[in-house]
Amino acid sequence: MKLKMRGFIRFIREQGVVGLAVGFILGGAISKVVTSLVENIIQPLLGGLLGSAEGLNSLAIGPVTYGQFITASVDFIIIAAVIYFLVKGLGLDKLDAKKD
Repeated sequence: MKLKMRGFIRFIREQGVVGLAVGFILGGAISKVVTSLVENIIQPLLGGLLGSAEGLNSLAIGPVTYGQFITASVDFIIIAAVIYFLVKGLGLDKLDAKKD
């Protein structure tokens, strides 16, 4: 039983499952906070600069509105940066073992 457990733990560490799980959990947890930041703080600020109450969502070329795509991209960049700095700061990037 002990040998099987060691093999399982080695498999988990070598395959990077720990890092994947950490990223998934942190991404889910912080997604709502970042979405709120973008929608309630960044959007109104950009809306003031653009002269529109809708912020980036009002950007369009003809019938194609690309503002919501930019908003989603800003969400993604902020989430990725926060996860990166949390994982690096907490030293969680060293949990996965290197393959031999």
